[in-house]
Amino acid sequence: MSLWSRVSNAFRGEHLNREIEEEYEAHIAEAIEQGRDPEEARRALGAAAQLRQNSHDARVVGWLDSLRADSVFGWRQLKRNKVTSIAAILSLALAIGACTSAFRLIDALLLRPLPIAHPERLYVLSRAGIGFDNKPGEWDSWAYPSFQLMRTAAKGDAELIAVSYTNRADVTYKTDAEMEKANVQHVSGWMFSTLGIQPAAGRLLTENDDLKPKAAPYAVISYDYWNRRFGRDPNVVGRTFHFGDGVYMTIVGISEKKFTGTEPGTVVDIFIPTMMHSCVTRSDCTWFRTLAVIEPGIAIEPLRARLASISHAFEENRLSGEKGLSQETLKNFLNNKVRMKLAPTGASGMQDEYSRALAALAVLVLMVLLIACANVANLMTAQSAARAREVALRVSIGAGRCRLVQMVLVESALLAFLAAASGALFAWWAAPFVMSMINPPDNPARLILPADWRVLGFGVGLTLMVVLLFGLLPALRASSVKPVSVLKGGDNPHSRQQLMQGMIAVQVAFCFLVLFIAGLFIATFERLSNKPMGFSADRLLLLETTSKPPQPQIYWDQVAEHLREVPGVERVSQAGWGLLKNNDWESSISINDGPPTVDLAYFLNVSPGWLETMKIPLLAGRDFRNGDSFPGTAIVNEAFARKFLNDQHPVGRIFAKAHDDGRRDRLQVIGVAGNAYYSNIHEPMLPVVYIPFESTPLGGMTFIVRTASSNPLAMASTLRREVSRARSEFRVSNVLTQQELNQAQTFRERLLATLAFFFGAVALLLAGVGLYGVLNYSVLQREREIGIRMALGAQVGDVARRVMTGISVAVALGAIAGLSLGLASVRYIESLLCQVKATDAAVLAIPFLTILLAVVIAAVPPVLRALRIDPVAMLRVE
Repeated sequence: MSLWSRVSNAFRGEHLNREIEEEYEAHIAEAIEQGRDPEEARRALGAAAQLRQNSHDARVVGWLDSLRADSVFGWRQLKRNKVTSIAAILSLALAIGACTSAFRLIDALLLRPLPIAHPERLYVLSRAGIGFDNKPGEWDSWAYPSFQLMRTAAKGDAELIAVSYTNRADVTYKTDAEMEKANVQHVSGWMFSTLGIQPAAGRLLTENDDLKPKAAPYAVISYDYWNRRFGRDPNVVGRTFHFGDGVYMTIVGISEKKFTGTEPGTVVDIFIPTMMHSCVTRSDCTWFRTLAVIEPGIAIEPLRARLASISHAFEENRLSGEKGLSQETLKNFLNNKVRMKLAPTGASGMQDEYSRALAALAVLVLMVLLIACANVANLMTAQSAARAREVALRVSIGAGRCRLVQMVLVESALLAFLAAASGALFAWWAAPFVMSMINPPDNPARLILPADWRVLGFGVGLTLMVVLLFGLLPALRASSVKPVSVLKGGDNPHSRQQLMQGMIAVQVAFCFLVLFIAGLFIATFERLSNKPMGFSADRLLLLETTSKPPQPQIYWDQVAEHLREVPGVERVSQAGWGLLKNNDWESSISINDGPPTVDLAYFLNVSPGWLETMKIPLLAGRDFRNGDSFPGTAIVNEAFARKFLNDQHPVGRIFAKAHDDGRRDRLQVIGVAGNAYYSNIHEPMLPVVYIPFESTPLGGMTFIVRTASSNPLAMASTLRREVSRARSEFRVSNVLTQQELNQAQTFRERLLATLAFFFGAVALLLAGVGLYGVLNYSVLQREREIGIRMALGAQVGDVARRVMTGISVAVALGAIAGLSLGLASVRYIESLLCQVKATDAAVLAIPFLTILLAVVIAAVPPVLRALRIDPVAMLRVE
């Protein structure tokens, strides 16, 4: 019989048995026709059962047939214990779904190679050391003239590619009144050919498009943008759009579908040649990343040293005439080291910002998975105790240990795969939901989250691991049963209780760890969210406005005056940008005509009345007036006065803002304002100088509007129209609230706090269910003992104490182990914490109290069940 026939027969079941029975009866009938006695014919053929079994074994693949039989039996067991099965499936589904969701995010951001030719040969260049702000760090931004020198030096060994940071820019396809946002990226014209990217339509950029500044106003759009914005209109190639200062770009092609850029977390809409960037000829402007595609067989270290030498010589030459920075700052910067890091997954700010957060998330979901597995293992151990007589009978009639292990593992596999199917639905929803939690309103992050073979492979591997985690131990316990002991009245239940209590200790340890880390993340988010900002974000609306061409300050003032007359507007002021917008303008300063300071001061252009609009207190001196100008007057914050002016009567003091060429803008302090966060609430309060706007025409600024309405966005469309109505040259390119900017500062902390709270609640629920299961099993096993003790006069407290003794020890040991794990893990997540210490009383108390509450709640039903035991009934059984 062929192998395929034997495989197919394993799944034919009853049909195959009927065929064997018909064949057996045919042999008997043939013997009768030959004149033999029916009984003699049956005796001649041998034992009927043995004959049927041998025939069955010859027609099927044995292991496959036993696997099918165990699957059918396991399914019946699951249906027989519906409540237990559903509880196990739901807990595992949640854990598997959470793990798969975490993997999808980590894979998309940190692990998945870019869809390019030879991603294993892609590197990113960076510099590490002390920056101009005299703080240690690592930077991957470069000046284009330096890039050109390095590219020439690397010829033959590597191809260097310039890729700018993605900019959420204004583009116009029709009129300026229909301005919209798009993710624009300047790239080397040879990027597409070097990375092996093919066009979906039209052509891609080439090196000839990237030779001279402003010479090739061509653009390539991504397939994703083509689909979202244009509905895959084939006529889009050749279309023009307005971008930047009076530049009209022509769309020459569409990139292939799989390529969305080299920056995970951002889907690029429009690619533009680097030569179209305004800073392409400047040596003092760093605005792009440098990627390197290394040729096969090239050693990295000699190439890195060559590029480092070129970079150092360029910076040394560029800074030789620098007079706006201290000598110490220049020395530190020139000592920076050039690094080449393998970057098969691309390079982005999200990778740097969220890599540790995702690692912490992965640990949390792994802990939840282990808790769920221990929980289900306890449930299955309890079930195996109830089926001890069945297993003993199987052993008595010849079932081997491997066969019993297989039987329990197959049932575990059915549970796991049902849970995996449910978990896949959860993961399909959860990963995009998590992404939505880290999206700034004006610059949404996007990750490509395909459900492909990588995710499927992870899911299958995780499911198999789960089967072994929760199924192997119950399987080994079931297979080690002693038939004589069980059939006589049962083996010792205390060993099984000790095993279950040990797993409870493990569950409690992991649960404590999850709750401890969750407490740290929640406390961090709570303290950052309630951190005094130094200004009031309530009812503030920010109108980021542009003007083409740039307009003098008087016209901007006219627009502000017009907005003040709009009903529902309380105050209007102007600023270069909103606080906490993550924009920086820093410079060294000179005190008493001395040399430039090592530490930097931060600057912001503001209009008269801005401090009052932002509700930043004026502590000394006066506010700006309409006649004040720059250079000339300045208002400094407390941090500046304390750091640079020794905080002694700062009003009237004079200092200078240093320029690179040695020029100095003299400024007189006319006022001191309270401290307010400038760009990042995670850093200490920065020394800030507020200065008036310059008299030169301006192409953009932000109107700060405090509304009477508690929902400032309700006035967004009205104010947007009124800006253009006041002067037709002005367009509002972006509208957001100050509250949104504040919240954007804590996106990472909000993500970690929300998910940690969720997983902490799940871990606690699973641990509580596990505690209840073990206590309930303990009461069932000790019913006779408890009944006899109650008959002998045991009190309620004594019964409750005996029920809780073993589990209390397990919980205490688990909590101590969890605390040790938590304190040891703090150093790995310390960079994610702010204003929180692991030894804070509240952080330590919450896990202990929460677990104690869970133990009490889980213990009530089993203890009540123990107290309801009828001593008379138990004595009668005895």
